[in-house]
Amino acid sequence: MNVEFINPFLSAIMNVLTTMAMMEVKPGKPYIKKNEVACGDVTGIIGMASDQAKGTLAVTFTEKVILEITKRMLGEDVTTIDETVCDMVGEITNMVTGGAKSQLSEKGYYFDMAIPSVIAGKDHIIRHKSKAPIVIVPFDTSAGDFFIEICFEE
Repeated sequence: MNVEFINPFLSAIMNVLTTMAMMEVKPGKPYIKKNEVACGDVTGIIGMASDQAKGTLAVTFTEKVILEITKRMLGEDVTTIDETVCDMVGEITNMVTGGAKSQLSEKGYYFDMAIPSVIAGKDHIIRHKSKAPIVIVPFDTSAGDFFIEICFEE
C-alpha cells in the first residue's frame, strides 16, 4: 500500500484527538494485520472510493480509551460502551476520514465517503472490502492504546 494513504489518516486522528479531546496521542510502529479480530472493544469503519483507489479505514478503541475520550469531548462521565459512546466513535471516524480526505485531495486523490458503521463487543470482527494488506498503526495515550486499520488498493 502506498504510504501516501497512511500519513493523512495518522495526522487526522492526532489532530482530532488533540484538539477535540485535549489528549496527547503518539503513533507506534505500523504492522500488517494477520486476522479479522479487532484489537479494541468498539470500532468505527468507513469506506472510501475514488477513480484511483478504494478502501476502508477502521478506528478501534479499547473501552478504557474511548470512555476517557468521550468524557473529555462531552464533559460527562460514561462507564460503559453505550449508544452515546458508539455515536462518539462514529463521529470520530467521520472527522478523521474527512481530515484525511482533505489532505488526500491535495495529492490528487478525490474520494467519496460512505457513512461510518460502528461495531462493539469483545473480539468483534472487522471486514475490510479491499484485498490489499491491512496496515495497523497503534497509538498510545495516557488512558491506554487504540488502533487505526488502513486498507487501500489502487
